[in-house]
Amino acid sequence: MDQTGRASPAEVERAAAQLGALEATVALAVVGQRQVIRESVVALAAGGHVLLEGMPGVGKTLLVLALATAVGGRFSRVQFTPDLMPSDITGHAIFDLKSEEFRIRRGPIFCNLLLGDEINRAPAKTQSAMLEAMQEQQTTIEGKALALEPPFLVFATQNPIEQEGTYPLPQAQLDRFLLKVFIDYPGADEELALVRQATQDRIGDRLDISRVERVLSPGDLLRVQRVAARLRMDESILAYVVRLVRAARDWQGIETGPGPRASVALVRAARGHALASGNAFVTPDDVKTMAASVLRHRVKLAADLEIEGYRPDDLLRDLLAGVAAPRR
Repeated sequence: MDQTGRASPAEVERAAAQLGALEATVALAVVGQRQVIRESVVALAAGGHVLLEGMPGVGKTLLVLALATAVGGRFSRVQFTPDLMPSDITGHAIFDLKSEEFRIRRGPIFCNLLLGDEINRAPAKTQSAMLEAMQEQQTTIEGKALALEPPFLVFATQNPIEQEGTYPLPQAQLDRFLLKVFIDYPGADEELALVRQATQDRIGDRLDISRVERVLSPGDLLRVQRVAARLRMDESILAYVVRLVRAARDWQGIETGPGPRASVALVRAARGHALASGNAFVTPDDVKTMAASVLRHRVKLAADLEIEGYRPDDLLRDLLAGVAAPRR
């Protein structure tokens, strides 16, 4: 770190190389989807939670398993269901007959990377426990607050088509996700490579992460996050971020706009993207690249546009085109 408090060139170079290695090893398991992998790596660098949305079978769970393997640390997976209780995630107190005392049995949330599969299937009480963990980095068991060891990150998945038996995530919880990332169908060549890789000398449907190497430790990831947080961002770009978010609140067709937390999230994501790209400073392009993933789950379209089939990304493209970026 230099005298200004910014990350030194050596720190930036090392952190960028580590993120590049992380991206490369995850790509060995997840065929195609390079943008999705990049955005996931950006979220790790920025220390933010991710909401993954895509059709069944496009690699959501595989992506998170590959990331967890590459980063190391403690990994937990929770399948969210309508009967899932908060204690199923956080843990609970049990009475020890030998010591005649209550002791706490910690649940799967005590980890470094939590995969929440189909998170929108859990009821409100369980979502409340998740909200506390995501925002406060702690959980409460029998009235006692227990800190979650950093890094603690949530990658949650949801299916965009099957809504029966689901509970829409409260906006307060959606706002805690740094990014909402869409995973679409792969291209024809990518799907061919995927099928070849998944069926060659393999039996059954087990997710294959054998080629993924551990390239980071949790401690390494924390150091990368500190470098990203100190990456240089000019005041003009900071003002550009605020202009974008404020413009979204009054943009035609957006009924409910993003709050100030969106501006903070966009700054963090832009810094993460700049570092993953090997740069020691943030550019307007970093902001533009991450804007849709940061804002799409923080805006609500007017009812008539939703009926006509518009999506938040359609209006966000117009927003990015309509708000002037600072010149380099």
